[in-house]
Amino acid sequence: MVQAYILIQTEVGKSSAVAEVIAKIPGVLLAEDVTGPYDVIVRAQADTVDELGRMVVAKVQQVDGITRTLTCPVVHI
Repeated sequence: MVQAYILIQTEVGKSSAVAEVIAKIPGVLLAEDVTGPYDVIVRAQADTVDELGRMVVAKVQQVDGITRTLTCPVVHI
């Protein structure tokens, strides 16, 4: 199992709507709108890194109102 944080920038005023839509995507554990340089932070998981990448590109980045994403896989050192 691979988990990651997905940091998302949105169009002005769209963070709450983006977080609500993303929270319903299978594999998303948590989606919250926040303040700071990013507008939404998502915790997601998938069986493989490839599946995680497909989820981000095919599902998350397709949500209306997103301008940029940054995916940060969780590592255990």
